[in-house]
Amino acid sequence: MIKNYLKIAWRNLIGNKSYSAINIGGLAMGMTIAMLIGLWIYDELSFNKYHTHYKHIARIMQQQTLDGQLNTGDNVPAPLFESLQTDFGKDFDRVVITSWLQQYTLTYKTSSFTRPGNFMSFGAAEMLSLQLLSGSALGLKDPATVLLSESVAKAIFRNADPVDKMIKINDDLDVKVVGVYKDIPYNSEFHELGFIAPFDLYTASTDWVKEAVKNRDWESSSFQIFVQLSKNRDSDMLSTKIRDLKLRKVDEAGRKFKPQIILVPMSRWHLYSEWLNGQNTTGRIDYVWLFGTIGIFVLLLACINFMNLSTARSQKRAREVGIRKAIGSVRMQLVSQFFSESFLVVFPAFLISLVLTWLLLPTFNEIAEKKMSFPWLSPVFWGWGLLFTLLTGFIAGSYPAFYLSSFQPIKALKGRWVSSGLRAALPRKVLLVIQFTVSITLIIGTVVVYKQILHAKDRATGYNRQGLVTMLVTNEGVHTHFDAVLDDLLKMGTVTSMAESAAPLTEVFSANVGFNWKAKDPGLQSEFATIGISHDFGKTVGWDFVAGRDFNKAFATDSAGFVINKAAAQFMGLGKKDLNDAIGETVTWDGRSFKIIGVIEDMVMESPYEPVRKSIFFIHPKGGRFITVRLNPSTRTSQALGQLETVFKKHSPDSPFNYKFVDQDYAAKFASEEKISSLAAVFTGLAIFISCLGLFGMASFMAEQRTKEVGIRKVLGASVISIWRLLCADFVVLIILSCLLATPAAWLIMDRWLEKYSYHTQVSWWIFALTSIGTLAIALTTVSFQAIKAALLNPVKSLRSE
Repeated sequence: MIKNYLKIAWRNLIGNKSYSAINIGGLAMGMTIAMLIGLWIYDELSFNKYHTHYKHIARIMQQQTLDGQLNTGDNVPAPLFESLQTDFGKDFDRVVITSWLQQYTLTYKTSSFTRPGNFMSFGAAEMLSLQLLSGSALGLKDPATVLLSESVAKAIFRNADPVDKMIKINDDLDVKVVGVYKDIPYNSEFHELGFIAPFDLYTASTDWVKEAVKNRDWESSSFQIFVQLSKNRDSDMLSTKIRDLKLRKVDEAGRKFKPQIILVPMSRWHLYSEWLNGQNTTGRIDYVWLFGTIGIFVLLLACINFMNLSTARSQKRAREVGIRKAIGSVRMQLVSQFFSESFLVVFPAFLISLVLTWLLLPTFNEIAEKKMSFPWLSPVFWGWGLLFTLLTGFIAGSYPAFYLSSFQPIKALKGRWVSSGLRAALPRKVLLVIQFTVSITLIIGTVVVYKQILHAKDRATGYNRQGLVTMLVTNEGVHTHFDAVLDDLLKMGTVTSMAESAAPLTEVFSANVGFNWKAKDPGLQSEFATIGISHDFGKTVGWDFVAGRDFNKAFATDSAGFVINKAAAQFMGLGKKDLNDAIGETVTWDGRSFKIIGVIEDMVMESPYEPVRKSIFFIHPKGGRFITVRLNPSTRTSQALGQLETVFKKHSPDSPFNYKFVDQDYAAKFASEEKISSLAAVFTGLAIFISCLGLFGMASFMAEQRTKEVGIRKVLGASVISIWRLLCADFVVLIILSCLLATPAAWLIMDRWLEKYSYHTQVSWWIFALTSIGTLAIALTTVSFQAIKAALLNPVKSLRSE
């Protein structure tokens, strides 16, 4: 019987090639999108699962009350490491304190490379379940050692064995390579970890770290701590247990911030990374739900095409059903027959989608910034693929199967089946409206996301990014000879100015408390971003002063001066009527007095979607590790970069020359939203294409059904335009109805999405108008092809059978 079902299904398939092509093509495209999204979701949900102890690893985080809000951060004090080890040793298998991932210069003989790495206490390699390719992580017990990732080892040593060879970190730390570990996969929090050096080495070589550890400084929160929970330990229970650890150690001033120590499991790091007033709210999980929903809807659109075209051809199948029922077929046999036709369409579509997914995956990876591979050898994938195909076949074939099998044999053989006329067309119209409602909603959503990105990009940043180049300096060479370097560059006409800073222009590395001023509320606990700079920093970046002046080397008192941004001045309540009144005001920082000498426009240094942090700039005695130069606009950029490298190599010959354009660094802040926008645009375009594919098939069928009507109208004098209008009218009404339904739905969804950004655009009316007009134009173009083709048909041929 199954063989008979498949034989009939095959005949119907090849007997209606155009409809079969539309069905298979539409389903293949829908399944491809669903498969790509499925791989993306799997990659997101499996983030960090590379680590064997995934379920037991947690990050120690700190919550403090600042400016009336409960702030959550992953920076913690150094003494917490020892307290967790000694007081809670039974609760944790491992406790690891680390520095922050940074770029370091690794030098071997005469070759230097800049790679990201970290200083971690012993046990980090075991906690992260690093796969050692050579050597042993036990070697890290010696402070003067290092573990290298496979790619870093290959870059430095090529094919030679790196174990037991000596390298330098930042030209001043001699370490021995004790092992090489396999590169951590891209979908891990630690995928950039190029090397691990002992935290004891970091302590011994860095004065401020040594002081923090030696003096048990609970106030300075400048480190990260990761823990591996013992078996049968619950993170929530342990969070409660360690919550007041810092509170019990700090003085009365520190207790005003109400510090709390909490544990955050690794399972929440990636998908739930956002915090609001102490609550772990959301994060990437929003995009998982978003793209999962899009994938389901796009696949549904393809299934609707199959349903519509199958039921539209019911007139041709009605007599077949009537004859089958008359000779004894029961309804379930007919249902099985129609499902076999559905599966015969779905399986080739699935095979095509596999090929398309494989071909599109590299491009998809590039857009989504992923490194996914096609799981050809995964039994789990093929199991899900089979289930996915069966489910798609069932959804696509369910309505046609139960609808066509419901015809009564007598009425069907007489040509008067159960549903006819408007009643028969209504389900198809509803499905078509659903298709375009979903597609229009996706278009509006994509436009709003893109508009939000443009809105943030147009935001005034408070400085001129054009022509600015930032370089990370990992040794003292350039800093020591700063004036000589600047003099060489000015003589060559390479730059117009140069400055140092403790952080790049697009980041804030340090925030501090302990500030007091005349009008401060004694009960207010506040935090300011603090950026250490050299004297010419403001001149180099192009500060926009609203009051006061810049730092000046001619004034020795400027070493005890502050330049603050407008956000800081307004928060302090200084210069309420005129910001010039803030100039000369005294601000104390940990007991030391500073005078405000200038107020600048707010600089966007962090997220362009959030309010600018209140910031204080001060003269750093060592300038900082970052050098920013403004290139001379009269010198070609390529020439200027070459001259920069020559001068920097002259004063620091062993250091690699690495640079970043500030405008490109700033543009990277939009990467996440731009990726989402690009993916949404691709999926939306394909959704519209699938919908139009179904619309084309429906228009083709309608034109075929009304061939004789068109012929009669032409004989009676109807023009091509009037016939075109007649055939398009129904579709136009359905598209307009789809626009009316999609508009409020899209507005509600996107308005809620925009609320998560403090700095956001508005959902403008023109988006809905433009989307509606565009969709109507696309739909009319799709329908018009068949409508005009029918209108131009010779009426003699149309009426020949009469």
